[in-house]
Amino acid sequence: MDNTVDSLNNAYQEFVAAAAGVLETKEASGGQKTAATDAALMNFKQRWEMFRVACDQAEEFVESVKLRIGSECLVDEATGSVSGRSSQISTTGLPPINAVRLEQMSKAVRWLVMELQNGSGVVGNAGSSSNIHSPAPFDARFSEDAGQ
Repeated sequence: MDNTVDSLNNAYQEFVAAAAGVLETKEASGGQKTAATDAALMNFKQRWEMFRVACDQAEEFVESVKLRIGSECLVDEATGSVSGRSSQISTTGLPPINAVRLEQMSKAVRWLVMELQNGSGVVGNAGSSSNIHSPAPFDARFSEDAGQ
């Protein structure tokens, strides 16, 4: 995270310095277009692009952290291992889900979504979903899978 912040800060500082360079060069040339002003504008454009890239990378990092935190919270909530709330009783009344089982269900849902997006899984054909194939059977150690 420190690298992302440092990269963004450096790109910003370089961008601001390039903007100041354009203004100084333009003032020194009396507002005339010269090779120096063109070079300053080109440098400004490059620094602007670098700053945009640094912003995009920072945004991607923040999104990945948000997803990771959300996933960890989901697993903690589902497995009942939420620290600091151990005395709190689940409001749903459902027993906690095993983390391995939760991961299996998550993979199955992602697989089904990909199949539906690719058009290979047809739901609702004559009121039946028999065209959807399970990617792999769930682990038989879990009682929820018995009879499926």
